[in-house]
Amino acid sequence: MFSALPDQPEDKILKLMAMYREDPREQKIDLGVGVYKDASGHTPIMRAVKTAEKTLWETETTKTYVALAGAPEFNDAMVGLVLGDAVPRGDVACVATPGGTGAVRQGFDLVKLGNASATVWYSTPTWGNHISILKHMGVAHKPYRYFDAETGEVDFAGMIADLDTALPGDVILLHGCCHNPTGANLTKAQWRQVVDILNERGLIPMIDIAYQGFGDGLEEDAFGVRLVAENCPETIIAASCSKNFGVYRERTGALMAVSRGGAETGRAQKTLAYLNRQNYSFPPDHGARLVAMILADDALKAEWMAELEEVRTGMLALREQLAAELKRLTNSDRFDFIARHRGMFSMLGLSAEEMDVLRETHGVYGVSDSRINIAGLNTETVPLLAKAVAEVVGG
Repeated sequence: MFSALPDQPEDKILKLMAMYREDPREQKIDLGVGVYKDASGHTPIMRAVKTAEKTLWETETTKTYVALAGAPEFNDAMVGLVLGDAVPRGDVACVATPGGTGAVRQGFDLVKLGNASATVWYSTPTWGNHISILKHMGVAHKPYRYFDAETGEVDFAGMIADLDTALPGDVILLHGCCHNPTGANLTKAQWRQVVDILNERGLIPMIDIAYQGFGDGLEEDAFGVRLVAENCPETIIAASCSKNFGVYRERTGALMAVSRGGAETGRAQKTLAYLNRQNYSFPPDHGARLVAMILADDALKAEWMAELEEVRTGMLALREQLAAELKRLTNSDRFDFIARHRGMFSMLGLSAEEMDVLRETHGVYGVSDSRINIAGLNTETVPLLAKAVAEVVGG
């Protein structure tokens, strides 16, 4: 049987990570892997997480299972964090999942159970795992236009034109904030137009929010998801704690299904618990427990929010520095969009061949589609990257 298994394509980011590790050059920059790094290149444990872990170590008395849906206090905390008071808590079915990826996968499973004929529409480009999971599951999927590589902005006219061809019951996969891989976000006015077309055409929104707090702030980054949930009859939300709590390896996420309460919400809650049972039974609890503890304690929450704000403003400063340095070196505004984008990622607009030159000649490791991780930079490496990019684009 094993000999008949098809060869699987190599993950391009994992391959890039291996190439970076094997590169003997002292001066090299890793902008490929999608994790936050501080100025020293380290992914730290957040202060509030460390404090909560110490408390948990001292007070936890059992490692038995919690519940199929995960700890209720975690689910309540995540609904509050993501949705605020946009919808009543009783309108939201919620389960804990193994990270945001687990939530996305479970969300697609929910779509298959609810409407097997639905097509899932995704942005061009999108996080690569979206498409990989959809293909693996055999779910029908189509792209909609989103990013204009020439301007570095959202191609909103193209997006709306494509969504206008979706059929009633189709699912529209949206990025809640800090679009991955482009960093280009919808404006508030554009979010309102998206809500209008979702309702006019009877489309189901599914929102992947993995970077809340990394863009314009915790509340500001939740604007889109809250607007959609408040105004659409049904909404699916996949949320991740990997980035904003720094609990990557703890695999901490949540899947929410928002309806209008009553029997529909109860049915959705039972279905989400059923899907958990079929896929992994009980979700991981350690990271979820830490998140719940932090959000329930005023002092810990304040400390977490302060550190998250340091992370956010640090990335904005790096964006501004990189855009200014590239403007100075290229004598053009070609890369000004970098300062306007939000989150960990931006796409430089370089070709795959130019990205190869960046890696081979300058030791700069970025994904072939020109996505770079802004958090992989520091104030000393920004000039090195800008000089390398300027040389590559200048010929």
